[in-house]
Parts: sequence; C-alpha cells; structure tokens
Amino acid sequence: MILVTKPFLPKNEEYIKKVNTIFENNWITNNGPFSQKLEYEITNFLEIPSLHFLSNGTMALHLSIKALDLKGEVITSPFSFVATTTSIIWEKCTPVYVDIHPDTLCIDPDKIEAAITKNTTAILATHVYGIPCDVEKIEIIAKKHNLKVIYDAAHAFGVKFKGKSLLNYGDISTLSFHATKLFHTVEGGGIVNNLGEKLDKKITLLRNFGFEGDNYYLAGVNAKNSEFHAAMGLCNLPYVSEIINKRKKLVCKYNEILADIVQRPSIPKETEYNYSYYPIIFKTAEQLLNVQQVLLENKIQTRRYFFPSLNNLPYLYTSQYCPISENIASRVLCLPLYFDLEIEMVEEIAYKVREVCI
Repeated sequence: MILVTKPFLPKNEEYIKKVNTIFENNWITNNGPFSQKLEYEITNFLEIPSLHFLSNGTMALHLSIKALDLKGEVITSPFSFVATTTSIIWEKCTPVYVDIHPDTLCIDPDKIEAAITKNTTAILATHVYGIPCDVEKIEIIAKKHNLKVIYDAAHAFGVKFKGKSLLNYGDISTLSFHATKLFHTVEGGGIVNNLGEKLDKKITLLRNFGFEGDNYYLAGVNAKNSEFHAAMGLCNLPYVSEIINKRKKLVCKYNEILADIVQRPSIPKETEYNYSYYPIIFKTAEQLLNVQQVLLENKIQTRRYFFPSLNNLPYLYTSQYCPISENIASRVLCLPLYFDLEIEMVEEIAYKVREVCI
C-alpha cells in the first residue's frame, strides 16, 4: 500500500542518543532542557519572536483564543481541518464563516467586512495547505475594526512571504507538529506570539495550569509536551530543508503529468512554499470518487482533505451558505506526498489519475 502520508524519521541512533540523555537526566516533562532547546532552535530556524511548545496543534488554537480573551463571534474559514472550528466552539465563541477564494482556497478577504458585526472580536484564518492567506488585506481589515488575528498555520512550517516567515503575520500563529506534518515531534504543536512579552507570559501560564511556584494567576490547563517529543523535534529539525527540497521534486513530477487535466490551488507571488500537500481539484465529485476508487484498488491511499466544508458540520447551531467552499470540498483530493515517496511511485499514481480523467 502506498500511504497518503508517512512520517519522516531520523536515524534511529540519533533519537536513541537523546533518549539516553533523558534517562540520565531523569527529567522527562515539565519544560525540561530538550523542550527549552527545541523552542530556542525553532525560534532561530524560522526567525520568529518566540515559540511555545505544546502538546498538540489543537491545544495551540484553544490557548490562543483564551490568551486573547476572545468573546462573541470569530470570523473563520469553512475550508480547514475541523479543529479550527471546534476550538472556537469549545472556547464558547461563535464561528462565523466567510467563503474562500477559488484560487488560493484561503478565506476571501473581500468578503470579510460584510460578516463583521458589533459582536465580532477576531479573525481566525487558515493558511490552507501552507498557502498564505492574503495577510496584508486581512491586517488592514483587522486594524480598521479593532479585531485580533489568529492564523491556523498548521501546514505552514517553513513558509515565507515577502522574505519573512509567514508566522510573523497576525497577532498569533498556531502550528501543528503532528507526525503527518513535514516537521513533527510525533505529537505536538506550537504558538507563535507577535504581541510581545506580556502575552508570552500569559501563554506560559495557560500552558501550565496557570501557576508559577506557589502563586496562582489564572485558570490554565496542562498543555505541556514531553522531553521525548522534544527530542524527536530536535532530531528532525536539521532535515527540514532536505525534506522540503525532496517534496518539491515530487510535486514537480506530479505537475508535469497532471497539469493539463486537474486544477491546482494558486500560490501567491513572493511565497517560498514548503510543499506540504498535493491537493488536486477534479471537475466533478463523481470524477473524484472514481479516481479514489481506482487508486484504492491499486493499493494507493488518498484523502479527501478537507471534506466536508465546515459550515455543514451537523452540530452547528446555525447554517451558513459558503458555495465555493462546499463546491471545492466535494471535488478536492490529496495524493500521496512524503519524504520516502519515490519518483517512480509518483509517476504510477499520476498516470492512474490520468487514465480515469481522460
């Protein structure tokens, strides 16, 4: 079976060496030396102001909403992983969906202002597949209406826009270090805070039950990660450039074979992309299902990512119509893409897709 995704793993001895150090230190969690080092190394690697290493990317979304004291309505994208919406709901805010741009598949900034009400407190937008949102337009809108901006940047590790990390845009960006991401810590996530030391302190407290020593400051949670996860991150970080370069080669091969028969999302100019996924958009949902079935019969796994459009989740209190997101969600399919995938496998997959579509 060719999997749709597969974790990158460092050499076994690299990780075991760090595990042995953890055993020697007998410090396995609670902001140990590897966790601190990973935060430092990622901050330098991505050229960001700071990083808070967390248990997962969903917790990063929760803590970001909590840290910014968001209430009321949060404008968000219907085309994202479900955690983007559920984090808003769990933090007792109301998701308000704004449809996506048909080219980038990110939230359409030209439709945001029409959704703003007196109850709107923030915009939570997703850099879909690592493709940058229109961060400049969103910043103008947010300043005009005094709104906070959180970016779900789960897919955007290593992406740059106009020469700087995409994570430096907005008030907060959240990251996922899940095993399926191009950089991972097995399970994990992070918060990048662009609002300064005061908010950094608050996030640190929220991550650790809201206390420091014998002093209790606020109602926090346990969102820490372990030394074993941090060790995996430290092993993987030096390979990120190599991983991105390999994925780029695979994407170029896919494009070479499929460019004339399927639609692909557009990447804005002045973007240094990370090739985190390979989504293709078919002409119809029926065509997608036919391709998916043929590939499965040939032991090739795919994923309908993202499906369904989040505005159609069954547990929402209100229904909001987002025709572009709903249409794209019914026709988009992610093909296999990971470091260990060989060019010959990409050719096999792509030509199977062509056979069905032509």
